[in-house]
Amino acid sequence: MVEYSLLVAIVERGYCETVMKAAKTAGAKGGTVLHGRGTGSLDATKVLGITIEPEKDIVLIVTDKSIRKDIMKAIYQEVGLTTEGKGIVISLPVEDIIGLSSLVKE
Repeated sequence: MVEYSLLVAIVERGYCETVMKAAKTAGAKGGTVLHGRGTGSLDATKVLGITIEPEKDIVLIVTDKSIRKDIMKAIYQEVGLTTEGKGIVISLPVEDIIGLSSLVKE
């Protein structure tokens, strides 16, 4: 039985394409991009008395657990904390999947 992981990459706004390119190079099939806003960040700045929170791209990728670390390393190499993308990548276990025919093998 194949086991899956959910990868969550959080990067500066505008770097989601870089994340997906790196992930696909390492074997990912695709992903979902969400836009978010960081809170409580030291990067938040005030402009005309208004606090501007840093905007983020969040990329969600469901993948076979056996290639999880390869994908995570590829993403971090391109957009890790020491790059302009200032990204992090985490993985979470996936218990069940319904509706992803490209991943699920009957």
